[in-house]
Amino acid sequence: MLALLSLPFICSWFGQVSSSLTPFVLHERRSRSPSGWVPERKHDASAVLPLRFGLKQSNIQNLEEYLYDISDPDSSNFGKHWTPLEVAKTFAPSAESVKVVHEWLIDNGIPKDRLRITPSQGWIEVDATVEEAEHLILADYYVYKHESGQEHIACNEYHLPQHVAPHVEIVTPSVHFDAIIRPTPMNRDTALMKTDITVVNTTYLGVGHCDTQISIDCLRALYDFDYTPIASGRNSYGIVEYTPQSFRQSDMDLFFTNYSIPELIGRPPYQVSIDGGYQQTFNQSFDYVGESHLDLQYGMGLVTSKLNVTLYQVGDTVNPNTSFNNFLDALDGSYCTYEGGDDPTVDAIYPDTQAGGYDGPSACGTTKPAAVISTSYGYNEADLTPFYATRQCNEYAKLGLMGVTILYSSGDSGVAGNGQVCLNDDGSQSVNGTRFNPSFPGSCPYVTSVGATQIAAGNSVDDPEVAAARVTASGVFYSNVFGIPNYQKDAVATYIKNFKTDNFTTSAYNSSGNSRAFPDVAVNGAAYVVAAEGEFILEWGTSASSPTMGSILAMINDARLAIGKSTIGFINPTIYSTLFQEAFNDIRSGNNPGCGTEGFTAASGWDPLTGLGTPNFERLKELWLALP
Repeated sequence: MLALLSLPFICSWFGQVSSSLTPFVLHERRSRSPSGWVPERKHDASAVLPLRFGLKQSNIQNLEEYLYDISDPDSSNFGKHWTPLEVAKTFAPSAESVKVVHEWLIDNGIPKDRLRITPSQGWIEVDATVEEAEHLILADYYVYKHESGQEHIACNEYHLPQHVAPHVEIVTPSVHFDAIIRPTPMNRDTALMKTDITVVNTTYLGVGHCDTQISIDCLRALYDFDYTPIASGRNSYGIVEYTPQSFRQSDMDLFFTNYSIPELIGRPPYQVSIDGGYQQTFNQSFDYVGESHLDLQYGMGLVTSKLNVTLYQVGDTVNPNTSFNNFLDALDGSYCTYEGGDDPTVDAIYPDTQAGGYDGPSACGTTKPAAVISTSYGYNEADLTPFYATRQCNEYAKLGLMGVTILYSSGDSGVAGNGQVCLNDDGSQSVNGTRFNPSFPGSCPYVTSVGATQIAAGNSVDDPEVAAARVTASGVFYSNVFGIPNYQKDAVATYIKNFKTDNFTTSAYNSSGNSRAFPDVAVNGAAYVVAAEGEFILEWGTSASSPTMGSILAMINDARLAIGKSTIGFINPTIYSTLFQEAFNDIRSGNNPGCGTEGFTAASGWDPLTGLGTPNFERLKELWLALP
């Protein structure tokens, strides 16, 4: 337990508090500023902050147990997913938590009429001056400036009264920063790389050249994936993109024309706008369309025109902070607050008052989640605090309770983080770091992380694939935040027992054997033919792998729904089970270099490059159809 602080001067703040000493405990601390950020000045004491207290959720300690109960193939409750209302009621903060925090704020000089409790009871918020906020949570607020020129308000640590701390999960704004900001069109890292090879032979329409150019036919052959949907009216598959990433219909039509999928020509995805997301047309260069085109051309092509893919387009074009939390807000009204409640220093806040910004209210429980959702964006774990990452990770578990499968690409920098940065011994990030840098949300144990493979040069679709290492290296890590989930303990222990290397020591990563390991599965991510800017190019990365895996799982849902069964939901306990081991193609060759090392090596069984291996659709379908 951290040392308590007794601060008599707080007791006279506003002349409205008890005369007794108030013991405080450290609630959250950030030991260093993220890369590129420096404190520029002390924040103005009279400036107003949207101070928000995220209350501790009830039953959160049982979340994993609840999720396993409906996700473990050996459970009698397998597939019995919860309704959104059941989830909201189960995890709503207790009346006691609301009362304790509310009374503490009033006792410390905040008038009752300035306090707002959100409809979900999940947040208490107050617009407080910096001076008030600093006295309430014993913090010092600074204005930080990034090398790009962007400013940000944060503190290094904050404290809460000992009797209040157990009722609060997180306070915002406080120690949290968004992912590393770069002077590029986007501030979220995509797991996408455009190859220098620009010559694409559009006549390679079969499977004879899949080692140099991947097409839909190649993927169908690799994974025994030839299926026509029959229950589309009950099924759904969603792909998430963050503005300004967008798609150009003419490029979509070019792709579907070349690969003889006429039923998709002129047919866009079903677009759901979240917080002002829209199909921007002001810039349609590769940097603005490459991700969307890759995801949608293959996601739509693989599930065919019989299933209309949902495009979740998130955020307007002027706010750089649109985040995974903003997307989650739209799916789960109990997670967000209509009046506010995300971290305004990490997540975008709407209405957006900037010129050209989305001026409507923040999306809050307005969007139905698809049964399978694929996202090819990510942060480094080190970009976020454990509190922030854990709260978001728990939300993915709640979606799993509702029968939603969440997929994230594992990244393309091998054992390095996004931007090829590694960890230094003090936990900071730099390109010269020597410690491996895990990504997030792939490290969350309640999502399915997808790595990448490739066909070795000269090999065919009938030969075993290898871990992706040409142009891109499959991102794989052991988490520094999340403990190892039960479903993968045996698989990870086997790899650790047999793994030996001379090119790095165990000090380079979390080698405890007790941390979440990923990816969980892998799919080819090398040399996808994509139409962009009116021509065909090759794209590489786990950005390709995740939507392809999503298409496969969406079709398994179709097969189950067609016979009256539920969607597969959170798949990890199932795919790690002994029964499902034969449903994956084991990858035993390759490595994932980074941080001055050759990284890990692929091996028989699960490995931290390709997870359990690549999917065999027909075998997976057979096994899942046999489950309740």
